[in-house]
Amino acid sequence: MTKEFNVVIERDEEGYYVASVPELQGCHTQAKSLDKLMERIREAIELCLEMEGDIVSNEFIGVQRIAVEV
Repeated sequence: MTKEFNVVIERDEEGYYVASVPELQGCHTQAKSLDKLMERIREAIELCLEMEGDIVSNEFIGVQRIAVEV
């Protein structure tokens, strides 16, 4: 069986790419390149699925950007 997951990707201040999977609590990783990041997040998802029984299936709507005065 194949299951698809949404992966949120950001870049931190040191230049590392950081990936997280909202449907899997605590499922995240980082890498210097996007290719390596995708390899690592796939491994992280597989490990999280082994550890977790039920998966929260939330519908992905999108990402919004908002500006606030600081």
